[in-house]
Amino acid sequence: MAWVLRMLAGPLLWGALFSAVYALHGLGCAWDWPARATPAGSLHPLAMILLWLAGLALHGALILWNRADGSARQALLVRAGNWIGAVASAATLFPVIVLSTCG
Repeated sequence: MAWVLRMLAGPLLWGALFSAVYALHGLGCAWDWPARATPAGSLHPLAMILLWLAGLALHGALILWNRADGSARQALLVRAGNWIGAVASAATLFPVIVLSTCG
């Protein structure tokens, strides 16, 4: 039954990263981070990009570390779950980071 948790680790990490990036987006807008300059640009996109990259690195570590012991079908489902979470994190959060919409 532990393989089911390993299979769900990727989508669960995606959900946590999705929530964290959107929370950081809201906080950055509320605290006027787009107006604060850093040597690398505005603080708001910089903070969100760093969080997104850290999350993608965690996905990479999960893909490398999370191996299923058991049948070939279980191993396939674990790998698929991990890759689904990684691709979802890359695809669904990229527009949020690139198109910051503080109004």
